[in-house]
Amino acid sequence: MTDKLQLFVEAIQDAPVIAAVKNDEGLERALSSESTVVFLLYGTILNIRELVQRVKEAGKLAFIHIDLVEGMSSKDISAEYIASRTEADGIISTHPNLIRRSRELGLLTIQRFFMLDSLSFANVLRQSSNADVVDVLPGAIASVISHLVREVHQPLIASGLLLEKSDVVAALSAGASAVSTTSEQLWSV
Repeated sequence: MTDKLQLFVEAIQDAPVIAAVKNDEGLERALSSESTVVFLLYGTILNIRELVQRVKEAGKLAFIHIDLVEGMSSKDISAEYIASRTEADGIISTHPNLIRRSRELGLLTIQRFFMLDSLSFANVLRQSSNADVVDVLPGAIASVISHLVREVHQPLIASGLLLEKSDVVAALSAGASAVSTTSEQLWSV
C-alpha cells in the first residue's frame, strides 16, 4: 500500500463519511465539517486549483471528480492537468484511461461504478483492479456492497442515494470503508 493510499485509509477510518460537494455553499460547510475527505463534484478548469487549495488549507484530502469539471475531457491530458496544476490528492472517474493515467502520475484514483444490474456487478470485478479505491452508486445497496467487498481488494466507498443515518450505517455494516454523500446532515453521523 502506498503512503498516499495509507493516508486516505486512515482518514476514512477516522471519519467514514466523505463530504461530497456540488457548489461553493456546500464546500464552505464541508470545510468546517467533521469529514476529513472532500469530493469536489463541480468546478471548471479556471477555478479547480483554487477549490482544491481551499480544501487543503482546511487540512482535508481533496479528490476531484474529473468527469464533472467543466472544460475537462475524458482524454489523458485532463489527468495531466490535475496532477501538474493542482494539489489534489486524487481523482474520481468512470473512465478507465483516466484512472490509469492518474495512477501513473502519482494521484490516488477512485473508480466510480454505477450499479444497474448483474452486468454492472461483473464490470466492477473486471475493471476495478486498475484503481486504488472502488466507488459504487447507489450506496444504499447493502447486499450488493457485502458481495463486492469479498471480491474487490481495494477500499470500497458507497455513494449516492444515502438519505438517512440508517443508510450510512447499513453501507458501513455491509463492509464499505466509507460513504460519500452530498446530504450535509449526514456529514456528522
